[in-house]
Amino acid sequence: MDFFYTAELAVPAPQITMLLMLVTGSLIFGRVKLALLINYIFTVYWGYFFNRDLLLDYAESADYFPIIYFGFGFLVAIFAMIGFLFRHD
Repeated sequence: MDFFYTAELAVPAPQITMLLMLVTGSLIFGRVKLALLINYIFTVYWGYFFNRDLLLDYAESADYFPIIYFGFGFLVAIFAMIGFLFRHD
């Protein structure tokens, strides 16, 4: 739990700008689910690929950490895709 209080995650300004432009564009066109999916993809990218060294230092003892991380990520993506199939008025 100490990891969450001491972690410093740096995100480049161009990536934040791209995220804001994509999400703003999708929200302007009324695509709320797409905006949520874009935010999710950026979060997974920043959380693992971009800050992989910090996470792997924390999870040295957990050999299955990447499998668990992407397993939950994959489940959330599947639930999001299922949610795209249903339209709520």
